[in-house]
Amino acid sequence: MPIIEVKHLTKEYDLGAVTSIKDSLRHTLAKIQGKDTWQRERFKALDDVNFTIEEGEVVGIIGHNGAGKSTLLKHLANITKPTSGEVIVRGSIAPLIEVGAGVNPELTGRENIFLNGAILGIPKKVIASKLDEIIDFSELEQFIDTPVKRYSSGMTVKLGFSIATSMDADILIIDEVLAVGDLAFQRKCFDRMEHLIKKQGKTVLLVSHNIRQVARMCNRAILLGHGAITLDGDPDDVCNEFYEENNRQILKNIDDNKVQKSESEIIEIINVAIISESGKKIESIKSGESLRINVEFRTNKDIIKPEIVIGTHTTDFVYLTASTTELNTPPLEKLSVGEHSVTLEQESYPLKPGVYGIRVAIFDQHRNSLYSGENLEFFTVDKTANESRQPPLRLLCADYKWIMSN
Repeated sequence: MPIIEVKHLTKEYDLGAVTSIKDSLRHTLAKIQGKDTWQRERFKALDDVNFTIEEGEVVGIIGHNGAGKSTLLKHLANITKPTSGEVIVRGSIAPLIEVGAGVNPELTGRENIFLNGAILGIPKKVIASKLDEIIDFSELEQFIDTPVKRYSSGMTVKLGFSIATSMDADILIIDEVLAVGDLAFQRKCFDRMEHLIKKQGKTVLLVSHNIRQVARMCNRAILLGHGAITLDGDPDDVCNEFYEENNRQILKNIDDNKVQKSESEIIEIINVAIISESGKKIESIKSGESLRINVEFRTNKDIIKPEIVIGTHTTDFVYLTASTTELNTPPLEKLSVGEHSVTLEQESYPLKPGVYGIRVAIFDQHRNSLYSGENLEFFTVDKTANESRQPPLRLLCADYKWIMSN
């Protein structure tokens, strides 16, 4: 029997607001008298959502902002009620849905630990036995007897996560809150989650914009779009579909995603393009093919011993490559006033299929920035013939060979 069942779950909200007290009173009086009242537009945050989750499953829930992810988790945690449909949960839940959720700001950290344990039905004696473990993991020993309202958002997350993952709940629900903590604590959180998943077999629902983390940690993923499930299944397939959706949206709105080709007093970028071997502008290359980035710019004064840096990045600004003219032989000695063209050629660009951006920076001899820009142009890396045979969890498509011995 599934530990969670979601049947025809729909959640609607009224859009807009009554604009004045007078309008509000008139609206309330009309409702009392049974008359027709002004109807605000209804918005479906969730639209006839159906799925089940088995005990021990680790399910990632992904989608764009406004897709309904957090609304779904709040229903699973019984924080809000559906407009129609039902949610059946067979087991206790430890939710960590938003900063401060489940934490009383007027109580101290220590008092909140006992409060949360009591809500989950855990005896006070058992909570006391876990107290040192929770405090130690949260790294808040110095502040544990301070009211939570004086905590920073990161401290509140540390306390909430430590409580939620230390109590013996059957289901752990975690929203995007981990992004608030510092990087070292995020690493601790993921290590603990992997322990809960692999060693204790907990049922975990994870909402994250870190799609690579979802693909690595989860054995199932659900993609939401406009309040409905668009894909449910293998995390690699679901995450790849999400990347494809992003890529299609980026290409559709490509002009809006570019930064303005800004001018400084010294440097003006004229054009940035991917070019073929013959110099013709192209929009895409195949994974592993050579990449040529051409940058045309104008200088308004002589620049002695300049440095030009050209690189690429993902659409979420993970820097991938960068090359500097400082390593050129010989390095640039001078850029005179006027127009210039420079091409960076990379013999093989071994990135997996997707959409990537170009960044450019130009410095003077003292490393003062004369120009810096990202998203100056986008290009697509297309699939190769054997793409379907490649392992999904990778960023690089580097050349390799196998050497086997008996």
